Amino acid sequence: MADKIDKELSEKYCPRFGMIAVEMGFVAAEQVKAAVTEQIDDDLSNRPHRLIGRILLDNGFMSPQQIDTVLNELFKRDRESPATSR
Repeated sequence: MADKIDKELSEKYCPRFGMIAVEMGFVAAEQVKAAVTEQIDDDLSNRPHRLIGRILLDNGFMSPQQIDTVLNELFKRDRESPATSR
């Protein structure tokens, strides 16, 4: 069940999470690409699905505080954007 929820969140937020993390200077685009590759590899190998932020944290690329900052910005932008644009 948690895996399904993580996948749903991932589909909605992960591409934007990585973009915002790069915009804020927390990670390089190459690190986000590596995290996405790792996420896909996990999925194809039937390992538990991990969100991009979790992978970046696990690999030491981001701190928990940076992840919170990105998530706050992500949810702020989500609230500000019209529902029809999603």
